Amino acid sequence: MFSKEESRILRQEFWTSFGKSFPRKWILYNTKLKGFAFKFHFDTKKALIALDLEDDLENRIKYWEKLKALESILRDEYLPDVVFEEEFFLENGKEISRVYLPLHEKVSIHNKNTWQNVMLFFNKNMDLFEAFFEEYRDILDA
Repeated sequence: MFSKEESRILRQEFWTSFGKSFPRKWILYNTKLKGFAFKFHFDTKKALIALDLEDDLENRIKYWEKLKALESILRDEYLPDVVFEEEFFLENGKEISRVYLPLHEKVSIHNKNTWQNVMLFFNKNMDLFEAFFEEYRDILDA
C-alpha cells in the first residue's frame, strides 16, 4: 500500500513523464463547446480516454444525439471499440454522458511497469479521438 503522499508523488511523476514523452498540446477542455471535454483517466485499476458531456441536460442531449449520429464513423474510421454511455455516474454522483475507450489490460498508476503501455495507449487513441473531433466539429457545434 502507498500513503496518500506516495500516491500523489507517483501520480505527479506519471503525468510529468507522459508530458515529457509526448510533448503536445491536447484539446481536453479547450473544445470551445460548453460542457464538452476530453479527458485522460488513469488510477490504480484502469486507464481510459473519454469525451464527457457534463452540461445541463438539454445541452447534453443535443450533443449526445449528434455523437450517436456520428457513432458509425467514429467506430469505423477512428476507434472501433469505443463505448457510448448516455447515463454515466461519476464518483461524486454527478450524472454525465460519456464516450470512452478503456485500455483492456491490467494497469495501475502505482506500477511504473505499466506506465509505458498506458502512455502509448493515451497518445495513440486520444490523437485519433481528437482527429475525429476536429473533422466533425462543425456538425457537433451546429
